[in-house]
Amino acid sequence: MDYFLALTVTGLVMGIIYALMALGLTLIFSILKIVNFAHGEFYMLGGYFTYYLVNHFTGLHPLIAVPIAGLGVALIGLFFELGFIRPIHLDKIERPGEYAILVTIGLSFFLMNIGLAIFGPYPHRPPSFFDAPVKLGFISISADRLTAGVLSVLLLLTLLILINKTWLGKALRAVSQDKQAAAIIGINHLRMNTLGFALGTGLAGLAGALLAPSFGVTPDVGAQPSIRSYVIIVLGGMGSIPGSIIGGIIIGLVESLGAGYFPDPSRGLNYKTAFGLIIFALVLLLRPRGLFGRKEL
Repeated sequence: MDYFLALTVTGLVMGIIYALMALGLTLIFSILKIVNFAHGEFYMLGGYFTYYLVNHFTGLHPLIAVPIAGLGVALIGLFFELGFIRPIHLDKIERPGEYAILVTIGLSFFLMNIGLAIFGPYPHRPPSFFDAPVKLGFISISADRLTAGVLSVLLLLTLLILINKTWLGKALRAVSQDKQAAAIIGINHLRMNTLGFALGTGLAGLAGALLAPSFGVTPDVGAQPSIRSYVIIVLGGMGSIPGSIIGGIIIGLVESLGAGYFPDPSRGLNYKTAFGLIIFALVLLLRPRGLFGRKEL
């Protein structure tokens, strides 16, 4: 039972962090109606920002570097949306679907190679948030992962309040449902698109900054989180915020318990991603729209 509870706690912590990144991808899809194929690279940028800030500003605590990294990544996303995504919504692109795929994949390769050129192929790891492991009763968990999990919960709650309780959140939801109707009541959908893309990329950057002390950063570190994010948003339902959160927790628990109870423990971690994909396939077979998907999507 102790082993089961330890795996469950680890899975919950990782699942909440997965949900944070997947929620950024969900925001971008629901508001702009495009899939951001560079989402993993924004995650990578968050980790590199944290590493750079902590190592070049003496005395800066890694926890202080996390929000700065998230803001920096959000600004990059904002300028990218203004320069490359906005023409889609100004009807300047003949084939917007194909254009969005190509331009985000191009950004993915560009950012990956920028990271390779500046930091090299070797892993970089920012200092730990806190050194000693944390005891939760009889369960011991890494302080870095627990800190990342707690901060992710706070960020998710803040975002849910923003989306559901503020005028700005209602404007974002209105644009996600019907841009023309939102424009009639005075909502500038172009500004909401830019804000939504910046928020989505900023969340990816925050996830990368929070996990960098635990796993380190390499130019291709965003590949696995990106795949997990795509799985989570389809599992939860395309464009569904509650679905992204529940889907992230499900994937985190399934991966942790699957790897922990695999007959050969030395191979369990290698198959961790496969366990999540099995659940993903089963859900799609039984409910193709995902857990919280809407019929119109």
